[in-house]
Amino acid sequence: MNHDLQRLQPYPFEKLRALIADITPNPALRPISLSIGEPKHPSPPFVLEALANNLDQAAVYPTTAGLPQLRQGIADWLTQRFQLKSDSLNPATQVIPVNGTREALFSFTQALVQRDPQGLVVSPNPFYQIYEGAAFLAGVEPHYLACDTSNGFIPDFEQVPAQIWQRCQLLFICTPGNPTGAVIPLATLQRLIQLADQYDFVIASDECYSEIHAPDRSGPVGLLQACAAMGRDDFARCVVFHSLSKRSNLPGLRSGFVAGDASLLGPYLQYRTYHGCAMPVQTQLASLAAWQDEAHVEENRRQYQAKFDAVLDILGDIMDVQRPDAGFYLWPRTPIDDESFCKRLLAEQNVAVVPGRYLSRDVDGYNPGAGRVRMALVAPLDDCIEAAQRIRQFLGSLTP
Repeated sequence: MNHDLQRLQPYPFEKLRALIADITPNPALRPISLSIGEPKHPSPPFVLEALANNLDQAAVYPTTAGLPQLRQGIADWLTQRFQLKSDSLNPATQVIPVNGTREALFSFTQALVQRDPQGLVVSPNPFYQIYEGAAFLAGVEPHYLACDTSNGFIPDFEQVPAQIWQRCQLLFICTPGNPTGAVIPLATLQRLIQLADQYDFVIASDECYSEIHAPDRSGPVGLLQACAAMGRDDFARCVVFHSLSKRSNLPGLRSGFVAGDASLLGPYLQYRTYHGCAMPVQTQLASLAAWQDEAHVEENRRQYQAKFDAVLDILGDIMDVQRPDAGFYLWPRTPIDDESFCKRLLAEQNVAVVPGRYLSRDVDGYNPGAGRVRMALVAPLDDCIEAAQRIRQFLGSLTP
């Protein structure tokens, strides 16, 4: 077997299962999970109908590049959402449908990175664990940039030494961030593009939470939008990853896309023809229906806003927690260490959350996730309210 497989760490939820293996949740309370970021709002009925109406397409081999109408629909959505110049995005060469962004983030890294013991994949810390595993299995090292209160949960890119940028082949950014919800500003994205030009690396922007934001605010800026504002309509060295999982409550559809620099996506598409990951035609047609509708996304935002309002109203005066820029996570500090907090909260209140240290890595003795937990407000509103009330009661029991 590939010896680099030994370098992969257990996924956060494997660590969580091991942590709570000997914990008996309070049997007097029904379980409420705020641990896994799996949307629980209903999937849009019209998307499921499109899927059902095209099940006969299961008899058809799908192409790796995807249906032209899906690529066009994605290009239209990107153009409208991120204020791109009309027709600046070529759906034939700059858009590739993918089976969820997890597989695309991983496979893009394998296709892009040149094996080099000195090579680096740079990412935020905390981070989505796929970034790290993709680096190891591509034959390079991950390099972590701490995100904490000192930098507003956005890496301080100006403090990165030149020798790190010189070794960097791929920079992962996540905006809005998972788990912090922090949104990278336009000026920072444009500075990263300048750094990519200077040091010849590629930026991969994971924007899967971009459509979960306050209903009365504009959506977070994206990397392609930053390119367009600089007049870079070729999107050189830039690719973005989007998904229907969070935007449209369709995590089981496994549907997303990669878009950006055609000179990168051409070879990546060739890689994918060997990778064997073409999206089924019926899934593509259902995905097109989702990308062409915004009404269900607006309703999704309204529901998340209601949950943030209710939960923060309950916890805001007793816990160090802030409303994120976007996304559906809370990232509060804990008054005791995060592992003990999770174990005791489950045992006493039957509420599950994730220790922040499981989403981060120790660098020089510092883990920016330690002393925090991630709470995913994906459960129904009433469940989120009850969970917040239980957490408040739990916190009260910790106060001398």
